[in-house]
Formats: sequence, C-alpha cells, structure tokens
Amino acid sequence: MTRAENSDGDTTDFGFRTVAVKKKQDLVRNVFDSVASRYDLMNDLMSGGLHRLWKRDFVAALRPTSDKALLDVAGGTGDIAFLWGNKGGGPAIVCDISAEMLMVGRDRAIDRAKLRGIDWVCSNAEQLPLPDRSMDVVTIAFGLRNVTDKLAVLTEMRRILKSGGKFQCLEFGAVSVPLLGKLYDRYSFSMLPKLGAVVGRDRESYQYLVESIRTFPPQPVCAAMMRDAGFAQVSWRDMTGGVVALYSGWRI
Repeated sequence: MTRAENSDGDTTDFGFRTVAVKKKQDLVRNVFDSVASRYDLMNDLMSGGLHRLWKRDFVAALRPTSDKALLDVAGGTGDIAFLWGNKGGGPAIVCDISAEMLMVGRDRAIDRAKLRGIDWVCSNAEQLPLPDRSMDVVTIAFGLRNVTDKLAVLTEMRRILKSGGKFQCLEFGAVSVPLLGKLYDRYSFSMLPKLGAVVGRDRESYQYLVESIRTFPPQPVCAAMMRDAGFAQVSWRDMTGGVVALYSGWRI
C-alpha cells in the first residue's frame, strides 16, 4: 500500500510493517546507511549478477548522447551514472537520501578516475533541489518502492524534466511465470535474509528489502501512477519473467 492509496494518509508501508508516514524516510535512510559498504557485493550475490544485465539494458534504452543531462534518483553507488557516461551520455547528477551510499559512489568514481561529469547530491526524492524543466533524462532504478509517497516522487521527477524529456524506472515486478514465481518467493524469503545476515551483516535490513518488493504495486498499477503524475506514452517491459520491469514515460 502506498501513501496515496492509504485512506487516512497517516501511515504507510515499511516492508510488511505499517509505520507513521513521518517515520518512513528515516527508517529507509537507516537501512541504506547500514548496507552501503556491502551493497554492491550483496546485489551480485542476491541476483546472481543479473542486476548488471538489467541495468545495462536499462541504460541502453535511454540512448545516451553527450548533449543530454541525466538525473538518477536513489542513485546510491552510481551504477546508472557510470553506465550512462560509459555509453556516451552527458553530465549526470546522482541523488540519494543516504549519505553513506553516496560516499561509496564517490569512492568508486575516484577509483575509476571519473573525477568529472558526475555530481553527488544528498536529498529527499520528494523535494529535489533542481529547477523546473532542467534535465533531459530522469531515472530511478530499484528505488521507487522505498519512497514514502510514490505519486509525489513521480510528480517531482516530471517537474524537473524538460519538454520532450524521458523518464525511466527499473523496479521489481509481479512475476508472470507461475513456477518462476514460486521459486522466486522461496528464494527471496528463505535465502536473501540469510545472505544479508552472513555477508551484509544486517539481516533486518535485507528482510525489509525483500518485503518492500512484495508491497510494491504490480506493473499495471505502477504504470497508472505514472500517468497520474502527468507522464505521457507510459509503457513497461517485463524482464526475466516479470522479476523486474522497465517503465518509461515522457514529459510532452
């Protein structure tokens, strides 16, 4: 249940828990501050490396060019921004609520000698510190499910897009293959928290991340939210049997 779907607006989801709206932002920040140093390793282990293929496909669909500027919301450790630059994209801004995640991203940029072309901004996705119609492309990858007010975030991301600008979202979806869905559920709830405890040293945070996938709206509902936020020509494409979905929309 999203805040927009809640009847009184005072509570929202935090995984399978119901919490006060005003508390979710801090809870989410604490999760990502806690897992930041091992986040990339855990992504590789949890997805078997598939997250790298999903992100490459995601960035390729943006068709990066040097004259386009990118904002990646909930960009954390910089995966999307690095791929964007490697594919010939222009300047990028990585925005995340977690300063610890951004620190890991900046360290990765230094290690890769990417000292120019990426700015790192710590901010709440519901109040992006950018002017109206200032970006060519806005993305969010595996971050929309963690925000408090999804419709507000989508509306805010549309606000800063230029006319003709593209929005893309990569997020976990409702699995469309029954057998795969059963295996995925078993793996998610039995193995991922254990991996989080052993490798990530934080079972509770990874339990939340698994639960947040299940509470995120299915593909048609997410697409409808994008339309409600004002995006045009909204579509999505399932990947890996609907384990994830690539959404796109435009500011016309």
